[in-house]
Amino acid sequence: MVAGSDPVVVNPTERHTATLIFFHGLGEQGQMYSSDVAKTELKLKYLKWIFPNAAHRKVSLNFGMNMPAWYDLFGLSPDVQEDDDGIANATKYVHDLIDAEINAGISAKRTVVGGFSTGGALALYAGLTYKEPLGAIVGLSSFLLQRNKLPGEHKANLQTPIFLGHGTEDLLVPFTFGQLTADAIKQFNPNVELHSYPMDHNICPQVVFIE
Repeated sequence: MVAGSDPVVVNPTERHTATLIFFHGLGEQGQMYSSDVAKTELKLKYLKWIFPNAAHRKVSLNFGMNMPAWYDLFGLSPDVQEDDDGIANATKYVHDLIDAEINAGISAKRTVVGGFSTGGALALYAGLTYKEPLGAIVGLSSFLLQRNKLPGEHKANLQTPIFLGHGTEDLLVPFTFGQLTADAIKQFNPNVELHSYPMDHNICPQVVFIE
């Protein structure tokens, strides 16, 4: 199971014309972002925010502890083993969420996927492998999953704007990961920007992005 409880949804206060789906990091839940970010940091009255919640699972990196996680994580190094099946299942979940917005009348071009840390890594991979061009893809303090499989057969988002925000003092997911991620994506999508901030593994108001 990928998802836990139902996503936290912050509905627009005016006519709904765009959606942002934001995925939390390891050990977190969607409601941690829903109040401050959606209601105070951005006042886009047409925007619907969706904050999904990951199911609890054992995480190898944390000695098998049971916690909210989109997929298993074996380590934090460029050559570490990846949870291929878990990433595939989580990616399908992301794609299903985007499909639901399209079925509700919001085009893919008006849909943004983003996330923080492991959630940002999921958003990057799921966004780059989606079947239609998205409005933008956002990865905050994150990294690139399944890099040997990209872009592969996935051509729809090779021009999609991609925003990477990363703290220069991040000790958990070092800033070099952000640099490596930007360099890897630029090999097939030139529209990627990496922005650095003097902070640790966290989010500050300046990194919030919407196209």
